[in-house]
Amino acid sequence: MDKPFQSYDDTSDAAACAPRLAALRAELARRGLDGFVVPHSDQHMGEYLPAFAERLAWLTAFTGSAGAAVVLTDKAAIFVDGRYTLQVRKQTDTKLFEPRDLVAEGPPGWIADALPHGAKLGYDPWLHTAHGVAHLKAAAEKAGGSLVAVETNPIDAVWTDQPAPPVSPAKPHALNLSGEQSEAKRLQLGDGLKKIGAEAAVITLADSVCWLLNMRGHDVPHTPFTLAFAILHDDGGADLFLDPAKRTPELMAHLGNSVQVHNPSEFTAALDAMKGKSVLADPTTAAAAIFDRLNKAGAKIKQAADPCQLPKACKNALEIEGMRKAHIRDGSALARFLAWFAVNAAGGELTEIDAAETLEGFRRATGVLSDVSFDTISGAGSNGAIVHYRVTRSTNRTIRSGEMFLLDSGAQYPDGTTDVTRTIMVGESTPEMRDRFTRVLKGHIALATARFPEGTIGMQLDSFARRPLWEAGLDYDHGTGHGVGSYLSVHEGPQNISKKPVLQALKPGMVCSNEPGFYKAGAFGIRIENLVVVGEPEDVGGDRPMMGFETITLAPIALNLVEPSLLTVEEKGWLNAYHARVRETIAPLVDEETRAWLDRATRSI
Repeated sequence: MDKPFQSYDDTSDAAACAPRLAALRAELARRGLDGFVVPHSDQHMGEYLPAFAERLAWLTAFTGSAGAAVVLTDKAAIFVDGRYTLQVRKQTDTKLFEPRDLVAEGPPGWIADALPHGAKLGYDPWLHTAHGVAHLKAAAEKAGGSLVAVETNPIDAVWTDQPAPPVSPAKPHALNLSGEQSEAKRLQLGDGLKKIGAEAAVITLADSVCWLLNMRGHDVPHTPFTLAFAILHDDGGADLFLDPAKRTPELMAHLGNSVQVHNPSEFTAALDAMKGKSVLADPTTAAAAIFDRLNKAGAKIKQAADPCQLPKACKNALEIEGMRKAHIRDGSALARFLAWFAVNAAGGELTEIDAAETLEGFRRATGVLSDVSFDTISGAGSNGAIVHYRVTRSTNRTIRSGEMFLLDSGAQYPDGTTDVTRTIMVGESTPEMRDRFTRVLKGHIALATARFPEGTIGMQLDSFARRPLWEAGLDYDHGTGHGVGSYLSVHEGPQNISKKPVLQALKPGMVCSNEPGFYKAGAFGIRIENLVVVGEPEDVGGDRPMMGFETITLAPIALNLVEPSLLTVEEKGWLNAYHARVRETIAPLVDEETRAWLDRATRSI
């Protein structure tokens, strides 16, 4: 059998926190620092990190995809968002690292109160954005201390078995998948630079570099990134800073003569050479060190959004068609899994790992699976209430009758990325379970059927999905929707559907998740997630065109958890129509046994 795409080994060890924290404090003292900020990031500000950049996990044992820690001489804090409030207490040593709220307070809020007067707080300028550093600096100064940039990361000095940076070969992303030549993208963005008076743009985000140059790689787990920096020029030419070990003849031919390839060590020299030039850099995504170099070189910095992010998010027609095909393929694998699960879970012998491994096997059977798009969240009973639970061999639970099972998973196919969550009832459900599940479903339907004018931002739609829960005094502590890439990251910007005031309007071609949920700590978790595509504005009979969503995920929603009396006629109509589409699309692609199960699972109510 091929090597599994995900491991269930225990990578988190709270017992290691004490010696590692002591080693870091000793190193800080040696450098004359009184503290250090440890973000969850790499030089490219990625959410998903290569192993060598998992400094936060190494220090704190917390393995979530978002967070930060601040270490002082006599205290330390770890900051996580609502997805990880349960997980962080299970993983880290909370006697050493006090859990705090990443969103409501964040490191700056804690530093302003906790940093001693006169203290020097260190930070790695390659691991924080320019905006992030400004907030840290203000907090340190408010406390009467100072923020100090370090030349080398002190964690790297004490992490004795730190992995080496990845050097997987980069590959061209073919035109029949990308839908647009790299040269065309570069020329169009170059014209955009000219219009704002910029001669060049520094491109730092891995998904931007990969999208712009139509290349992919395997430098990051489950995400087809090649880690590299690029500088785009206003004539459409580009400089790419890529490790020689990642270059192949195929890639070099693909890049062509208008892309000059350099060693990564030459990137800072290229920034230093920008004297007198007008250079675009994104203060919300580019490392502070880049701004430091450009300022020192005498460049004229134009602070603006990464020019790749919006056109990358607005998928072209070929990319959207690829996403649809990927979801049909993924839907057939999910149907086979769910039919298998319905037969085998009743025996009370299946475990969370069994389920995750079997689903990966069905996806592999499609013949075109490149990877899973993230570690599968396979949570039975109380584990399902941990929003971003990752099953390990030590936490692995048997899936029992009378429990809910939450399965959040995704796949990377060359033509599209998937992300889908289904909550499954094993055995008989309780009235409370059905009530909560149906309220989540009502919110999901409300967002799926939303109509909205051009210029609408995700925050304006977020409450559509929450209202049925709010009416019962309930809520969930995560966003309702995130962007999804086209064979790129399962989480991408700039769009977002959440309580956060992200000002990017939803635009045609954007792919977002629709995933309201509910979590009862110690009991169960519920989430229903489909991916949707933002459609073109249409005349719906009013005085302005309206946009809406096309649901592209195709998988049955658990009818034995639905309380029909809570659904309106319109909501029942949506569910029945969705299930009819699932059945008609997926049934021809699966075996007879799965088809029989699918008929039952998608029956009208």
